[in-house]
Amino acid sequence: MKYIVLLGDGMSDEPLDQLGGKTPLQVARTPNMDFMARNGLLGLAATVPEGLPPGSDVANLSVFGYDPRTCYTGRSPLEAASIGVALAPDDVAFRLNFVTLHPQGSKIYLQDFSAGHISTPEGGELITALREQLEDHEFQFFPGVGYRHLMVWRKGRSAMKTVPPHDITGKSILDYLPNGEGADRIVNLMNSSQMILHGHPLNKKRETEGHLPANSIWLWGHGRPPRISSFRESYGLSGAVISAVDLLKGIGIYAGLDNISVEGATGYIDTNYRGKAEAALEALRSRDFVYLHVEAPDEASHAGRLDHKIQAIEDFDAQVVGTVLEGIKELGEYRILCMPDHPTPVSIMTHTSDPVPFVIYGGEGVKGNGGGAYDEASAKATGYFVPEGFRLMSLMMGRG
Repeated sequence: MKYIVLLGDGMSDEPLDQLGGKTPLQVARTPNMDFMARNGLLGLAATVPEGLPPGSDVANLSVFGYDPRTCYTGRSPLEAASIGVALAPDDVAFRLNFVTLHPQGSKIYLQDFSAGHISTPEGGELITALREQLEDHEFQFFPGVGYRHLMVWRKGRSAMKTVPPHDITGKSILDYLPNGEGADRIVNLMNSSQMILHGHPLNKKRETEGHLPANSIWLWGHGRPPRISSFRESYGLSGAVISAVDLLKGIGIYAGLDNISVEGATGYIDTNYRGKAEAALEALRSRDFVYLHVEAPDEASHAGRLDHKIQAIEDFDAQVVGTVLEGIKELGEYRILCMPDHPTPVSIMTHTSDPVPFVIYGGEGVKGNGGGAYDEASAKATGYFVPEGFRLMSLMMGRG
């Protein structure tokens, strides 16, 4: 049996007035996911346990089959694994976003959580500048992808609260700065970065060309290294992860899965959807399991771009789901789990903890349960609910 997860990050949403009271999933043309919904097991699953933040870290750990209540320590340790940064048990990793801040009157606002989706080479150049002026035996900086990078506080403090920058777009930052034990050191780093970045030639060039400057860093998603059992230990299967996002790659590394890179996989609406699907099918020829993650719907939601979100959902359905449905037939028995990790409503441009629609299709023993289409309302109408989302993996494998 071959198993594959097709995950459209943040696809789920809320009914919108501009869509006549429908959600993007209801409006988007998704014949392939609708086919699976009519012929598979359709329902809702809660991927974010009560009391935990509704981030992609928590939600994807659930979909991978891990209970976040027992293994979640923070987002950044997972991303550190992805870029090859070793953490000691008492080290604390932080996600470092390059962001754009905008002063207005006596306040400073978070204008853009990605500094205009700064490129990977540009981000690397700015990380080098931070290293030269801020790095010491305690604080170290590591380049990542695009606007997503890493800072490690060796033997650092972790009992503090931080806020994801995509949660506060357009808001004054004063009420959202890190607070708690050690937070003053983190805030000082953020302030110091502004003095370095403000006059950096790269930012002057970006502004001249009409792009947003990366005029500050924002540190968040901190945590110490987690303890996660390997996927083979948990399920007895070999497998791989396909994603453009360091977080997902990091989960894969902790789970002992192979990371497969796909040329043109960007994490945005211009990503190589079909290339990911074809790589997944090829990976399944020599492995039991593949986790295929597409970030584009989530990024569109964070940007408040309803048009981009609908486009991303349709492209995911046509080029990922459709390609896999057609090609997987050659590999013998198979089972597909298709879902988002969490909702990312366009109206609020951030994540929520609401249950998400899922569909399990393929293989003997999976029968349709009356789903009419793949969307939130149809999934709810089936009455099938999985209150602990981490059990979906076992359910897909016929062990739940």
